[in-house]
Amino acid sequence: MNVRVVSASQAAALDAAAIATGVPSQSLMQAAGVAAARLVLSRFPLESSRGVAVYAGPGNNGGDAWVVAGELARQGVRVRVAEFGPPKTPDAVAAREAASALLTHTVPDGSEGVIIDGLLGTGAHGAPRGEIADAIGRIDFQRSNDSNPNGVTRVIALDVPSGVDATTGSAAGAHVRAHLTVTFGAMKRGLLVNRDAAGAIVVVDIGLGEAAAHSGDAMPLFDCAMARDAVPPMAANAYKGTRKRLAIIGGGVGFAGSVILAARGAMRSGIGMVKLFVAPESIAAVQSAEAAAMAAQWPESEAEMRELLGWADVLLIGPGLGLGTRPRAFIERLLREWRGPVVLDADALTAFTGDADRLGALLHGRPAVITPHVMEFSRLSGAKSEEVNARRFEITAELARTLHATVLLKGVPTVISDGVATDVSASGTPVLATAGSGDVLGGMVATLLAQGNDARSSAAAAAWIHGRAAEIAGAGHVRGVTLHDVIDALRDAWKLVVPVYPAPIIAELPAVGESW
Repeated sequence: MNVRVVSASQAAALDAAAIATGVPSQSLMQAAGVAAARLVLSRFPLESSRGVAVYAGPGNNGGDAWVVAGELARQGVRVRVAEFGPPKTPDAVAAREAASALLTHTVPDGSEGVIIDGLLGTGAHGAPRGEIADAIGRIDFQRSNDSNPNGVTRVIALDVPSGVDATTGSAAGAHVRAHLTVTFGAMKRGLLVNRDAAGAIVVVDIGLGEAAAHSGDAMPLFDCAMARDAVPPMAANAYKGTRKRLAIIGGGVGFAGSVILAARGAMRSGIGMVKLFVAPESIAAVQSAEAAAMAAQWPESEAEMRELLGWADVLLIGPGLGLGTRPRAFIERLLREWRGPVVLDADALTAFTGDADRLGALLHGRPAVITPHVMEFSRLSGAKSEEVNARRFEITAELARTLHATVLLKGVPTVISDGVATDVSASGTPVLATAGSGDVLGGMVATLLAQGNDARSSAAAAAWIHGRAAEIAGAGHVRGVTLHDVIDALRDAWKLVVPVYPAPIIAELPAVGESW
């Protein structure tokens, strides 16, 4: 099943829809708590053998925590519960009563190897206060206490880390930093934005049924299975012509590396032929750096332009092209005379700063993808970068409708929309936060677009593979890993082996970034 990416209100609506079909709300809570408890036992057996500290708040998130406590106690684990206010919902009251018969009701003493964060759930907003904030401070101290003679303490958050907004990912004050977040039924947007707080993320099925698979305007979390479905298999009789021809237009003086990286991304993604159209001064550099690609100077005459457009199956415009009125006129000419598929990145987007309508008129009527980062998106759309980050799940579709194109907004997470449907890709690590990474991605998108995919599928699949290559190259690390390592890792990322998760797990994301 496709896992949906939801806001806090959408998550509540999913629960309500399942309950309306006859699923008891207490059954949802029981399924969530039992799944989380079993993950604790399977992922952290040594730590849980030292005991588990459960921090239970007064709401339904606290109810989930009480279910976890009871299930762990039933499995023979020493469990201590820190309770912060009496349960406020009938389901939480019932969960507490059921667990109480199995617990000794002693408070955590700091020796436990696992902490369960069940203080605040998806409905919480703003900075935690009072005893909840104090409890978060104690969790953070225990997590960071390197001098603890008992060893590392693992923190597992239920649904969302307490203090992290489930919709925006913002943390206005004290918040939990989890090693693992077990989230229920659907992926919460805030977890994808605040990966530092979430740690590794596991989505578990709690019985939402069809409500989770068909949740209105909730967006699918793009995954390996979707990438495999989007990418056509390479035929046994394929040759360079059927694998298509890509023209990359960029490589101004001093920026030859951009087109070289784009070419390598394309070559690692299955393109048949690449030709680099660059400034005359850059030809020697690109020819010596990438022998498998052809090179020519930017077309000036009508004959040269006809030759370029007659040769290519797809254009990638922008990597290292340069800024100013001359590049803008050159881009406009290309887009007027070429009506085939096109990918625009970098300087090709900056050339249209504040003029998205004009770019949309030029792109209209053909498969087109733009691949901006936040600042490029801001310059093109006129929205401030803060708004782009805060509304990335919605604003991407808005710009796509203006441009009559697919927009791939790079970042954490990456959002891809054609203005009608939107995908979210959460693969990747900070390894990609380096100059040239977008050039590699541009070559990948252009390759898939040339080979017959629709624009949104091409962009989403390329984004996911790009991120997956970074995960493979880094293997949990960032420093010491280069973009060339990512390019080399594309070979393995393209194998598209769909993981099979044991029930009730339906999706999993690794922790990203580095922690000491």
